[in-house]
Amino acid sequence: MTTPLPPPVSPFQRLGRLIAGVAPGRPPIDVSVGEPRHPVPAFVGPVLDAALADFVRYPPIKGTPAFRAAVAGWAERRFGLPDGTVDRDDGVLPLNGSREGLFHATLTAVRLAGGAKGPRPAILLPNPFYAVYAAAAEAAGAEPVLVSAGRDDGFLPRFEALPEELLARTVAAFHASPANPQGAVADLAMLQGLVRLARRHGFLLFSDECYSEIWRGRAPDGVLAAAHGLGDGLSGVVAFNSLSKRSNLAGARCGFAIGDPAFLAAWAVFRNVSAPQVPLPIQAVAVAALGDEAHVVENRRLYDLKYAAAADILGDRFPDLVPPGGFFLWLDVGRWGGGETVAARLWGEVGVKVVPGGYLSATGADGVNPGADFIRIAMVESLATSREALSRLSEVLS
Repeated sequence: MTTPLPPPVSPFQRLGRLIAGVAPGRPPIDVSVGEPRHPVPAFVGPVLDAALADFVRYPPIKGTPAFRAAVAGWAERRFGLPDGTVDRDDGVLPLNGSREGLFHATLTAVRLAGGAKGPRPAILLPNPFYAVYAAAAEAAGAEPVLVSAGRDDGFLPRFEALPEELLARTVAAFHASPANPQGAVADLAMLQGLVRLARRHGFLLFSDECYSEIWRGRAPDGVLAAAHGLGDGLSGVVAFNSLSKRSNLAGARCGFAIGDPAFLAAWAVFRNVSAPQVPLPIQAVAVAALGDEAHVVENRRLYDLKYAAAADILGDRFPDLVPPGGFFLWLDVGRWGGGETVAARLWGEVGVKVVPGGYLSATGADGVNPGADFIRIAMVESLATSREALSRLSEVLS
């Protein structure tokens, strides 16, 4: 549970070292990076062209009123919240992608806590975790605490099982739903339990919801609805999202934080002297993107086709391979030697690049790395390329 983490290193750098000097066995297919490859929405070009002159201006750190209204309106529609639930002045902040926001929010949370949480406050991380969570905890001088999110836990961390002493000195907890890499989704009851826990112990709940619009079956619940349903507004919670996944705009580097207006207002003051702004033309794209759901529906349809192909090709060996959310496959390949072994074989034998699950997680206090037996496959390529990659994987695992 509490164990020193190795220095933060990109899982892709580790993967590069694993296969360095090894020629791909066939023409390479890279399904290691979660970079959407579906088409950019058609409205992006015209919106950018109309706003081109605004590239000469410094953007306000809090974003334009139109941007804040678009984000707030989208969140209220998406999560069934009454109009006005999200504060249009202090309840929204634009981010240079959610990763930058997750990092700087942690610095602010620790700074605002001062010494109230003891000499070394704790930051809770699910394990596996998005690497920026650990990097942010380290940069803030906090203790990163790994909380297993393995199969026995439904691939979601159980923060409520932690000791009271630890929760009392916790400044913030990272929670992702849909989870990266597992694709697990927390229901409203679980999210409300997390909000109650955070409020009872006086820590912030940072809810990473970047995959919230990539799902199959039922749209995932969100922390904003969970908090609102308990009363006391959105206090104690911040949801992070972006255009990267829902709108295939990873290169636009446009994300947003929504939630506790007191925290976001204090964070905006700090951001104004420490963080990058989002260019005004990109904010205009965000306004258009958040007002259009047709391209998001099409996006999900394309992912659904690829998951159907995965079930057809690999379903006999992985009966639970299709997750309810996200765009990854999280495959337990322990019986073939584990994540590193299989990743190396896939590259060397058939030219498929995947991430060993152990590179997306760390060894906990129990001596177990919950991702060691897994590989992560990003379902971001075309249907034809995805089928080819999965067919090659099937060969290696036959």
